[in-house]
This record gives sequence, C-alpha cells and structure tokens, in this order.
Amino acid sequence: MVSRAPITSILAVSMAMMLAGPAIAYDEIVAVPGGGVVSGQILFHGTAPTRQIIPNKDVETCGGPREDALIEVGPGGGVANTLVYLADVDKGKAWPAAKPVELVNHHCRFEPELQVIRPGNIDVVNKDPVLHNTHGYYGRRTAFNTALPNQDQRVTAELLKTGTVRVDCDAHGWMEGWVFVRDNPYYAVTGADGKFVIADVPPGTYKLVVMQPYSKLIEQSVTVGGGKPTGLSFELEPLPQ
Repeated sequence: MVSRAPITSILAVSMAMMLAGPAIAYDEIVAVPGGGVVSGQILFHGTAPTRQIIPNKDVETCGGPREDALIEVGPGGGVANTLVYLADVDKGKAWPAAKPVELVNHHCRFEPELQVIRPGNIDVVNKDPVLHNTHGYYGRRTAFNTALPNQDQRVTAELLKTGTVRVDCDAHGWMEGWVFVRDNPYYAVTGADGKFVIADVPPGTYKLVVMQPYSKLIEQSVTVGGGKPTGLSFELEPLPQ
C-alpha cells in the first residue's frame, strides 16, 4: 500500500531546521536490545522531470549538452538516491565507522551527487583541470565557499549544523549537489530499486522523513515495535518546475 503523507518543500523545511536551534544530543548505546526495523520502498509513477544541461565553458572537461533526470526512476518504479530518516532519535546504535568524507568535482559534476554525513568535516576535491568554485548553502546562508583552481586540489570545509546543504559551483552554474547533515545514524539512502532499510531502531514512535531534492518532502509518524519489521511505501510528487 502506497502512503501519501503530508508534503512540503525541501528548502522550506531546511530553512525551518536552521531556525529551530541546535540538534538534540545523540547518545550512542551501541547495543539496541529488541530493536525494530523500518523498511520499504520509494516509488514514482509517471513521466519523471528532466533538466537540460548546456555547458557554456570548459566543454573539453564538462562535455556537451545533455538531459539529466531529476528523479532517478528504475524499471519497477523505484526511486534511487532518496534519503529516508527518523527524526529526533536521542539514543541508539553507534554511528558507522568513521571514514573520510569527500565532495568531488569531476567532469563538472559532483560525486556523489547526494550524500549523508554526521556533523563534522568534508573534503572538497577538484579532479578537473579547470577552476571550480564549490559553494554550499544552508538555505540561503553560505556554509562554505571554496575556490579550487588546481587539479587534485583538496580543501577541508566544516559542516557542524544539521540540515540540508545544497551545493553549486560559481564557475559552472549547472552543477548541483546535496549534502544532508544528520544528528543520528537512523537513515538510509535508497538504491536503484528504491528500497531502504533502517535497522536496530529502539521501540517507539518517531517522525519519518523522505527527502528527494526535486520532489515534495514527505513526513509521517511511524511506530516501531521491538523485534518487528515495519514495512512502508511512499510515492513521490515532483516539485513544480
């Protein structure tokens, strides 16, 4: 069964999060006895919106005109690269093992285009032989603004606040990426089939949020039982173009 929960704009919610104050403190208890599982699938039916990209500079590196899908829909209607998370979880499992976090400029695209991190540092990297000026925003406020004139240059930026960081390039206006800074490890990014699994959830009732940058935000209350799976399915609605 497909849920059609209340939906709003991702950028409006990002601004609201910025005004809401600091995130709650998260307590890693590592083991979650009797934890539950939230799983499901994100779907889209219909014609997915696209955006025409026409590079107007550095075409040897950036390539020629192309049509990019704004919602990545697989053969069965599953949507890839969608963030699903539980909000306001104050204690639970440990964060995944720490590893370097990178946002890479490559062929005038961001790699990865969408990622989730905990508050901390992110390395902004230029793999291209052209100038990139990587600019991240919390809503309308600059989070970092980094000039990278040299190939293989690397600069470390700080993202210490939770929220949605939209990233663009001041030198190549068509580039766009997303970094979601979360305050707890209860999140998943959908694969090519649109499916997600969030495991070891302490029993309780939480707000579940579905964020896909070019679709309306979905929020829904979900109750997780001890040792029980909670299966959900959501259908995205694209933002007006």
